[in-house]
Amino acid sequence: MFGDDIVMLSRMQFGLTALYHFLFVPLTLGMTFILGIMESVYVMTGKEVYKDMVKFWGKLFGINFAMGVTTGLTLEFQFGTNWAYYSHYVGDIFGPLLAAEGWMAFFLESTFVGLFFFGWDRLSRVQHLVVTWLLAVGTSLSALWILIANGWMQYPVGAEFNYETLRMEMTSFADVFFNPVAQVKFVHTVAAGYVTGSMFVLGISSWYLLNKRDIGFARRSFSIASAFGLASILSVIVLGDESGYTSGETQKMKLAAIEAEWDTHPAPAGFTVFGLPDQDNQKTDMALKVPYVLGLIATRSIDEDVKGLKDLREESVVRIESGMLAYDNLQKLRGGDLSAKAAFDAHKADLGYGLLLKKYTDKVTDADAVTIQKAANDTIPKVAPLFWTFRIMVACGFIMLFIFAMTFYYCATRVADQKRWLLRMAVWCIPLPWIAAETGWFVAEVGRQPWTISGVLPTHMSVSSLSAGQLWFSIGGFALFYTILLIIEMYLMLKYVRLGPSSLHTGRYCLEQQAA
Repeated sequence: MFGDDIVMLSRMQFGLTALYHFLFVPLTLGMTFILGIMESVYVMTGKEVYKDMVKFWGKLFGINFAMGVTTGLTLEFQFGTNWAYYSHYVGDIFGPLLAAEGWMAFFLESTFVGLFFFGWDRLSRVQHLVVTWLLAVGTSLSALWILIANGWMQYPVGAEFNYETLRMEMTSFADVFFNPVAQVKFVHTVAAGYVTGSMFVLGISSWYLLNKRDIGFARRSFSIASAFGLASILSVIVLGDESGYTSGETQKMKLAAIEAEWDTHPAPAGFTVFGLPDQDNQKTDMALKVPYVLGLIATRSIDEDVKGLKDLREESVVRIESGMLAYDNLQKLRGGDLSAKAAFDAHKADLGYGLLLKKYTDKVTDADAVTIQKAANDTIPKVAPLFWTFRIMVACGFIMLFIFAMTFYYCATRVADQKRWLLRMAVWCIPLPWIAAETGWFVAEVGRQPWTISGVLPTHMSVSSLSAGQLWFSIGGFALFYTILLIIEMYLMLKYVRLGPSSLHTGRYCLEQQAA
């Protein structure tokens, strides 16, 4: 049985590398579509300024893309190095999805990246435009497969446990692909990437306008970013609501933890805007609720209950006891007693809950009431961190909605560059989509605990047989390596932003700046 230090260190390392990697992914997703829009305008109008926009913002995209690929490579290797039992247990499902993601990312996507940067003088305008849009589609498809894999971890469908191989095996690829959690996660994540790219372009364009440089270029970039950003942030909010509804159906414990909903109240449940969750005493102090809202989000109704953590915990007790029977009959099957198969099949859906007991005892079938209660307590994730990170994410989203709505309105009235307060706000709010993305990732992954695969494989059973020293060494190495990459990215980004689009054609925008 693995010690908690090994489990926590393994989680720390994967969390660290995933958080670093996700600093680069959203901007890559968003910038490709913005580049496609800009180049479409260039092909339709023939105006060179739009070609310059594609080249300039494309240069910043290329820097970010290179860093994203570098950090993503090491991330996937950790499934084999740090999560060996997990890889063995679900490799039949996870392996094909990661292979498809690798094929999309390192063959399709990388091919179009090369054509995008080196094809300007070798392809016609229309051909290059097609390449740019294929790059955008390829980037999204690359994200699709990894998010299907992650969605399956959240809500495992299309697979069954094979008692002969002691592994989960795929029974329906269609069910895995069309997993409702995976599909909602994909569109929500991609839309969040569009918001990131839009805020990035909007903020830098605002800086140019504040400093009265490259004005013609900046105005056009600002206008495209505000329109695309407004559509994207509205999509994120709508899809976030859909994600809440999906969680209400498939991940009730996570939803209740996010809302610090300890008790099942009469329908419809209210949404807790503010509160101080107290997990030890299972209550939320100073709770400020908005009536009806949580019930509408989670159930799309006003007459269905949203179960609280206490009731869900009691359901976990029942499933743990059923899992003990599944584990007992599995041992009999492994010993050659085929008469136990019917009993095993009746309880095998709860086998994962029985495995929760392995954190406390090797004799799962002999676990006493106290041990069962400990395992049931573990099914409730850490409430306070989930409660606050979710609200930080939502707050960032509504601030960005305000910025995009205002910039779109003032662009439509052609006075955007006169609203210096709004331009300054856009510059200072460039980090917001990254904060929202990182906190959203935290909510999704920490909210799944104590499971690596929800209801199937506990996290404490998933790790490799490593020592604490090995893990601390690799954590330090990754932290140093990724920090260096982040510093390099920031240096290069700031360098080319300061040079500005004028560096593409010396003097092209000088007359515009003098006129301004």
